[in-house]
Amino acid sequence: MWTTVAAISGTLAVIAGAFGAHALKARLSPEQLESWTTASQYHLLHSIVILALGLYAAQSGKSIKLPASLFATGIVLFSGSIYLLVLTKMRWFGPITPIGGLFLILGWLSLIRVGND
Repeated sequence: MWTTVAAISGTLAVIAGAFGAHALKARLSPEQLESWTTASQYHLLHSIVILALGLYAAQSGKSIKLPASLFATGIVLFSGSIYLLVLTKMRWFGPITPIGGLFLILGWLSLIRVGND
């Protein structure tokens, strides 16, 4: 299941990166474009982490539900809020971004448990 989630998420991250680099480049301020780029890079990086976790779980039989769920939620909240903030300019998406960052941090910390089980 997690490899499928990673494949879909990674695909969307590449699309978002290309969309920012091509379709949005002329329409965004340099600051907005930098935010978009950060969001798409974090999106892709954590999609790859979910893929690695899915492959690890398939090989080892260990549960990776907690870290994978934390990373997936972090992607949606962190990158998703930045995408929406840049596209809509609705400032209320801004406070969601650090919550997403916290989920990503918790995902990394939860790997301690996976590695020690």
